[in-house]
Amino acid sequence: MRAFLAKHRELLRFAVVGGASFLITTAVTYVLKFTVLRENPVTALIVGVLVATIFSYVANREWSFRTRGGRERTHEAALFFLISGIALGLNALPQWISRYVLDLREPHLSLFGQEAADFVSGMIIGTLLGTLFRWWAFKKWVFPTEGARLRAVKEPDEPNIPGRKAA
Repeated sequence: MRAFLAKHRELLRFAVVGGASFLITTAVTYVLKFTVLRENPVTALIVGVLVATIFSYVANREWSFRTRGGRERTHEAALFFLISGIALGLNALPQWISRYVLDLREPHLSLFGQEAADFVSGMIIGTLLGTLFRWWAFKKWVFPTEGARLRAVKEPDEPNIPGRKAA
C-alpha cells in the first residue's frame, strides 16, 4: 500500500486539494444562490468556482505539484488561471444545459427537482469534467516535469524511487 501511495502521491494530493475546492465551491455557490444570486444560479456556480480556484492555485503549487515546474511564477500563474478559466466553462456548461436547454427548472419541475438537477449537472457532472481537464492540463502545461524545481530537503516519508534523483 505504501508503494502505491508513493507512486500516486501527486494524484492523491491533487484529489485532496480538489475535495477541499469542491467544499469551497459548494459553500460559496449555495450561499450566493439562496441569497443575492437567487435568479442567477449559473453565476453563483461561477463565483463559487472562482473562489475555490484561488485556493486551488496556492495549494496545488505549494503541495500537490511542489516538485514540478520551473516556470517563472507569473507565467505559471497565468497558465494556471487560463486553464482554470477553460475548466470553469466546462464546469458551468452542464448546469447551463440543464437549466436553459433542457429547461429543468421551475415551473416545469418542483423546487426540489430543480435543485437536484442543478446539483447533479453543476456540482457533480461539471466538477468531474473540470477536474479531469485540470489534472491533464496542469501536469502538461502549468507544472511540467521539465525544469522541475529542485528541493533542498527530500520529504521525510518519500521513498527512494529507482531512476529518480534525490532532491
